[in-house]
Amino acid sequence: MTMRKSFPKDFVWGSATASYQIEGGWDEDGKGESIWDRFSHTPGKVHDGDTGDIANDHYHRWREDVALMKSLGLQAYRFSISWPRILPQGTGHVNQAGLDFYDSLVDRLLERGIKPFVTLYHWDLPQALEDAGGWPNRATAEAFAEYAGIVADRLGDRVKHWITLNEPWVSSVVGYAIGRHAPGRQDFAAAANATHNLLLAHGLAVPILRERSAADAEVGITLSTNLPHPATDSEADKAAARRSDMFSNHWFLHPLLKGGYHPEMTPMLEPLVQSQPEDMEIIKAPLDFMGINYYVHNLIADGTDFPPLNLKMSNRPGVKLTEMGWEVYPPDMRELLTNFHKEYKFKKVYITENGAAFADIYDGGEVVHDPDRVDYLKGYIGAVNDAISDGVPVKGYFVWSFMDNFEWAEGFSKRFGIVYVAYPTQTRVFKDSAIWYKEAIANNGFEL
Repeated sequence: MTMRKSFPKDFVWGSATASYQIEGGWDEDGKGESIWDRFSHTPGKVHDGDTGDIANDHYHRWREDVALMKSLGLQAYRFSISWPRILPQGTGHVNQAGLDFYDSLVDRLLERGIKPFVTLYHWDLPQALEDAGGWPNRATAEAFAEYAGIVADRLGDRVKHWITLNEPWVSSVVGYAIGRHAPGRQDFAAAANATHNLLLAHGLAVPILRERSAADAEVGITLSTNLPHPATDSEADKAAARRSDMFSNHWFLHPLLKGGYHPEMTPMLEPLVQSQPEDMEIIKAPLDFMGINYYVHNLIADGTDFPPLNLKMSNRPGVKLTEMGWEVYPPDMRELLTNFHKEYKFKKVYITENGAAFADIYDGGEVVHDPDRVDYLKGYIGAVNDAISDGVPVKGYFVWSFMDNFEWAEGFSKRFGIVYVAYPTQTRVFKDSAIWYKEAIANNGFEL
């Protein structure tokens, strides 16, 4: 039995990347050092000592890459801007060569009929700002507002979709508490203040982007999300799953959309966060859309793996896992979207990232075969379609990622792309998933 998944006529089909993961050119044309430049150059921090110095060489090959996007029929492309490429010291001196690069990229995308969705921050903080305290320092939020204004002044006449931050949970918790990502610190109080200042940076930037862009421009933010499930029916595991939900999701959603930290988070945060009375009013600046990134299905048990919250994460036995060790479970996508929309009443939603890493092998042929990824996309995009049927205002989907790239602490060992990249030669090769996605875009849907 086949089932047709058809999407609304105005549904946007896109793909996504991030600056540090693809650009390379890490010290070219006046670009400053980022925390990921410093982190990846530190021995032992990244798998096999990989760095983003060259990555996909997109800084030089962007014309070729846009041509590939056009050939796939992409209607939108979500990319991020490298803050230190624009402001090498994070504030002050503006590097015009950096602005010129993104100006040309936006023009070429528009010429090819591809809508640019611009993310201002995807984790590559200027190292100079980290040296001054990083995101735990309130001044970094103020510097971000300056940066947002500079970019909007240059691109705001053409960019109609702005995303302030990508996954602030990862920037704050993985960067400042767990230490697995740049800048590699392990201090929960620092992470709590980093979260607050990231949200504040977003709130400060929203009115600036609106003032300096066209009247029909939209401004949003992208959050990492998951739907924690208790590992057992025990009250302890149910309570642990609730803590995980608060920590992963509502720590960010609640202040952005309701103007304050969730009551269940407040006792933990109040002694740690250095805030000012006006902050929450700034943070809840009206959003035109919410960006949702979804990857991980987790079973949560009470445990000691993360001391502030006492959680233990696991997968169900015998299930399909990606190369990242993440369980493939498409029904989560529908449930997550409907649950969040019921509570927060989103004006509009974009799935700004969703995808999977698998062990893709290039044999020299014209196409790389990745049947697991094709099945993955059918399942998750189908679940998005189901959520739309439930009344969730999902307006677009961006597959992560357009092409294989530097996968942060995993280096080049994990491949998420629908386009294969042979890094020694920088050859780009379509995967079966790219061809399937092209057909889904052309048909505005697909059959299951």
